Amino acid sequence: MDRIDRYLPKYDFNERHACEVKASPDVVIAIAAAYRPESDPFFRRMIALREVPMRGLRRLLRREGPAPASFGMQNFLLLEQAAGSSLVYGLVGRFWRTDYGLVPLPDGEAFRAYGEPGVPKLALAFRAEAIGEGRTRLSTETRVFCPDRGAWLRFAPYWYAIRPVSGLIRARILASIRRQSERLAAG
Repeated sequence: MDRIDRYLPKYDFNERHACEVKASPDVVIAIAAAYRPESDPFFRRMIALREVPMRGLRRLLRREGPAPASFGMQNFLLLEQAAGSSLVYGLVGRFWRTDYGLVPLPDGEAFRAYGEPGVPKLALAFRAEAIGEGRTRLSTETRVFCPDRGAWLRFAPYWYAIRPVSGLIRARILASIRRQSERLAAG
C-alpha cells in the first residue's frame, strides 16, 4: 500500500508522473523534500497568473496592508515522510476561489478526519523506488477527493482548466529533482 492511501484512499481526480533518476532513493527523496517549486520561474509565472483575480480584487476593494504571499509549498502540510521512500503532503480548501479557500490543519490525523461538506482534500505524494544499478524511479501522484456533489461540481471545471499547466509543473519538478539528485550522486 502506498502511503498516500493512508490519507486519501478514495478520490475523484488524480494525476501521475514519473521519471528515472541515476541516484539512490535516499538521495532522491532528500532532494524532493527540500525542493521548492517557487524556485522555478515557470511556476512563479503560472501562480502569478492564477492569482491575478485575487490581487485585482484587493486593489478594487482598496485593501491595505501587505498582500498575501503567493501560493507555494509553504501552504502544504507534510503528512508523512518515510526516509528513502516517500513523502506525502496535504492541502484542504476551496481551490477554485481566488484565495484558494485554504483550511489550515495541524497534522496528518486532522487531515484524515477532516470532512466538511463542500471542501475538497488534496494529497500530493512523491515515491522513490530502487530499480537497480544505482537508479531510482521517482513518481508523483496528486489526488483530490470531493466530499459531496456540490464540491465536485465546483472543483471539476477548475481541475480541467489547471490540469495542463499542473502537468507541466509536475514534469518540471521531477526534472529538477532528477538533475539535483544526479549532481549530488555524481559527487
